[in-house]
Amino acid sequence: MQHILTAPTRLDTTIQLPASKSISNRALIIYALAGGKELPQNLSDCDDTEVIVSALRDNPHEIDIKAAGTAMRFMTALLAVRTGEEHVLTGTERMKHRPIGILVDALRYLGADIEYAGEEGYPPLLIRGRELDGGLIEVPGNISSQYISALLMIGPTLKNGLQLRLTGDVISRPYIDLTLWTMREFGAEAEWSDYDTISIAPHPYTPRPYLIENDWSGASYWYEMMALSSDIDDEIRLTGLMDGSKQGDSSVRYIFSLLGVKTLFGSTRQGEPTTVTLRHSGRCIPRLEYDFVNAPDLAQTFVVCCTLLGVHFRFTGLSTLKIKETDRIEALKHEMRKLGYVIHDEADSILYWDGERCDADYSGGIDTYEDHRMALAFAPASIRIPHLTINHPEVVTKSYPHYWDDLRQAGFGISEQ
Repeated sequence: MQHILTAPTRLDTTIQLPASKSISNRALIIYALAGGKELPQNLSDCDDTEVIVSALRDNPHEIDIKAAGTAMRFMTALLAVRTGEEHVLTGTERMKHRPIGILVDALRYLGADIEYAGEEGYPPLLIRGRELDGGLIEVPGNISSQYISALLMIGPTLKNGLQLRLTGDVISRPYIDLTLWTMREFGAEAEWSDYDTISIAPHPYTPRPYLIENDWSGASYWYEMMALSSDIDDEIRLTGLMDGSKQGDSSVRYIFSLLGVKTLFGSTRQGEPTTVTLRHSGRCIPRLEYDFVNAPDLAQTFVVCCTLLGVHFRFTGLSTLKIKETDRIEALKHEMRKLGYVIHDEADSILYWDGERCDADYSGGIDTYEDHRMALAFAPASIRIPHLTINHPEVVTKSYPHYWDDLRQAGFGISEQ
């Protein structure tokens, strides 16, 4: 399938963003650990969340989490502490080549019974749930925050609680803080007890009604559209966001302020979802240097946006991009060449553009590599590139299922073939 996009002449729309996938997935795991009877409200309807909902509801012997990396990490830890249960946890072919050895080793250290049902260090996994003692464990701080969050969330259920010491540099700290914040929302006693150590008391979760805020990651693509649009009177309104959000990707509002997008909150009351209005500020810097170590999922959005704006950039902190749904560093370099931009990388963790151009040829469309964020980030480019084609647009269901409907509502023409 392909979508051929035609942008509207101006933007003036109100968008109901999807619920936060990050919070939904954390709240679901904690809901299961708490023995909750009522699902959290405003759950994300994306694929990644749906596979967790299905697994908790149906509790099959073999759980197929498809391409959901977060679900693979979180469910591995959850199943390890579900006493008396045995499950095989598997996924797509790509998932079977995404490493999980660090998490499995950590859980085994805590006493978990986990075997590899295929290649060593990768899914599928055979997991036999049991009670774990807990205690002190060390893991590298520069691993995926999903590994760390998976360990943290089971901490309150462990006999002796959990002390998690992170060695070396800690990346994606906002995602760790989001996990701790969500845990505390359900009564956990979890906090940073030192600059590199998180302590969690053996204090059970308390089930409670819970409302999930909307997704700042989803908001980033609308910020990109506003930055790329040329009408100074354009306005985009995004509902259900919170000022002071714990979502790491809420930093998008600050970064895009450097690219000419102004953010206005309908309310700044703590914990109250509100409508955010995006407008042009009229000011855009000529060069952007930014460390995305705490928000790597925003990288594709800013690579596409900055090049089309003519803003030179150097983005660091991107080491996790190579082990996402695809190798996002190589995918970005390849697809940006189709648009006529030569992006360079260094040390598997840096992307930069110094203005170098090449002949453009996007007649075959933008490939999405089974990666939702490739489709989500490249679609706004149609504002500057007429009739841009997105290949396999259905990948957006992983995080933003109604993205194309929202684009149509905003006035984009989308023809399918």
